[in-house]
Amino acid sequence: MTAATLKEYTIKDLAQMAKKRGIQGWHSMRKNELIRALVRDEKQISLKNGSDSSGRRAASRNASNGGRRSPSAKNATATTRRSSKTATKRPSVVARKIQKAHREQEKLKDLSGPPAPVRKSGDVEAGKERVVLMVRDPYWLHAHWEISNGSIQRAQAAMAEYWHTAKPVIRLMEVPAKSTTFTTETFVRDIEIHGGVNNWYIDVSDPPNGYRVEIGYLASNGRFHGIARSNSIVTPEPGGRDSVDQTWVDVAENCERIFALSGGYSAEEATDELQELLEERLRRPVGTSIVSRYGVGADPTLEKDLGFNLSVEAEMVIHGATKPGSHVTMGGEPLKIREDGTFTVRMGLPDRRQVLPITSSSNDGTTQQTVVLAVERNTKVMEAVLRDSGG
Repeated sequence: MTAATLKEYTIKDLAQMAKKRGIQGWHSMRKNELIRALVRDEKQISLKNGSDSSGRRAASRNASNGGRRSPSAKNATATTRRSSKTATKRPSVVARKIQKAHREQEKLKDLSGPPAPVRKSGDVEAGKERVVLMVRDPYWLHAHWEISNGSIQRAQAAMAEYWHTAKPVIRLMEVPAKSTTFTTETFVRDIEIHGGVNNWYIDVSDPPNGYRVEIGYLASNGRFHGIARSNSIVTPEPGGRDSVDQTWVDVAENCERIFALSGGYSAEEATDELQELLEERLRRPVGTSIVSRYGVGADPTLEKDLGFNLSVEAEMVIHGATKPGSHVTMGGEPLKIREDGTFTVRMGLPDRRQVLPITSSSNDGTTQQTVVLAVERNTKVMEAVLRDSGG
């Protein structure tokens, strides 16, 4: 059936043919439209019959090959298998990424470090979790902790399903200066920390004030699991002394002062953890005179046999402020100026009178001002007084 042969038919015959073939809208078509519709329908029927015959021929070839698939069918199957393998690999890649992120999260939550130095009590070795709080200056504290992996595992077991949302924190508590009981503590705030470190700086306000910290984990539901509590400390009055950076080099140079500021000599605030930590880190005794001279465990009666003496030294701290960017000298020597224009000088105080001129010059050199500081130390050593031990 072609367009040329259909043109020989009348429009009535073409309409009847279109009706039999089920062509929609045949009754309103003109002759040329009926011819195009019939040709189009004939092509569709031919294409359909051709695909069916191709399928039958392919089935016949498979049967003649003994059921073996053609190369094209094999290629299609191989492509399907590769797609299936790719689909199975993709979830595993995502799973590995999720596992890696989970490991990183757990690493940040792990506060444990190397095993703490072991202390001996008789013949039994004993170690314990601890967090030690030290004073840096009136507005900064320094916390140092030693926590074992066993404590982390116990915390995980205790928090159960809330462990996944838990974050390691330092809980800062305000303690009245003359109190050591936990019932008088006031919650200040939780400071979020992370694993991989064993110390943290904490900013505080309103000196002088007493503080204590507790290290542990805080879950999303507000539940806190504590691991260790620190000693209590009292921050000093502001402006009295220069700050001391709590690196262990500076701690070694200022050990006794840090020990005293952190409550080491106070009967109300003293704890063994602070003294133990300093002695282990600095590898020398810290504390009373007899211990400092002869070591922990020395017989206190040795002090009576070796006589009694007292020596006193002094140092002074000079601090001030000028316009940022200025040049400051003291006695002709330049001083280091902080970004805000403040400066601090710490020096020995000899037993004599000193005159110290401090000069500040503006950055452009147009303005200069000098302050003369006169300082005198007069030390007098009194004779020792022997007291009757039987009185």
